[in-house]
Amino acid sequence: MSAALSWAIEGRDWPHRAASRFVTAAGLSWHVQSMGQGPTLLLLHGTGASTHSWRDLMPLLARDFHVVAVDLPGHGFTQAPDRDLLSLPAMARGLAALLRMLGVSPDGVVGHSAGAAIALRMVLTKTIAPDCLISLNGALLPFKGVASQLFPSVARLLVLNPLVPRFFAWRAGSADAVTQLLEGTGSRLDARGQELYRRLFSNRVHVASTLGMMANWDLEGLGRSFGKIDVPVLLVVGAGDKAVSPAEAREVARRLPDARTETLPGVGHLAHEEQPEAVARLIGIEMLRHRELIAC
Repeated sequence: MSAALSWAIEGRDWPHRAASRFVTAAGLSWHVQSMGQGPTLLLLHGTGASTHSWRDLMPLLARDFHVVAVDLPGHGFTQAPDRDLLSLPAMARGLAALLRMLGVSPDGVVGHSAGAAIALRMVLTKTIAPDCLISLNGALLPFKGVASQLFPSVARLLVLNPLVPRFFAWRAGSADAVTQLLEGTGSRLDARGQELYRRLFSNRVHVASTLGMMANWDLEGLGRSFGKIDVPVLLVVGAGDKAVSPAEAREVARRLPDARTETLPGVGHLAHEEQPEAVARLIGIEMLRHRELIAC
């Protein structure tokens, strides 16, 4: 399958186009952006997003760090794999292969939503060994109750029907639909942010890959391994997050060996897009704190 968006069309005015390149690893062509110098920070976006979600945060972080951001498989401009390779273990393996190809060993990792789960999985498999991991509204716990059985099954049925991604993309092609989807996360974005999400949501390959992630996402095993996470974790929580309950971060923090939470008031699930300055400050302080501890 091809990449979701066309670099020649949608990529013409993509945020930080000059920082982009394409790298082949694990049988896929990956869209990678990098900027800045210093300790390396790896940025992993969540389900349904892309590198665009870091558009305001990246330049702030690049003042002190070498920042690397990637489009996950089937998202943005990265090639889509077979459906069964959209699982958490498969994505972690693919990213590990990409990092080897890039020659990158991140000193810190920032993961938003499902990106945080991928980062933790990579820590568990020892494919990365960062000084610390920052989770932004991390989606780290399975659905509870009936939803735990119902949601993945429904997602699998949807993704197996080739007409469904086309229908979702058609429906999401309107500005009103995108606004409703984003407000459902508890976040409010400016017109530019909404337009970039509209491009993603109106593309059938991107939608199919988003549904494929949902269908293959199993966090039970990750949760059972929380006690083996040997990296300090900062769980940043948007107080108004409607996608992942802020209470989940407190539960995750109790189960991780070395974790703490930090709450940002007045923002939702896309906190890093709403308040990039505040998020950049938290990331910078966390990275400095752990690097100083290591130096001691």
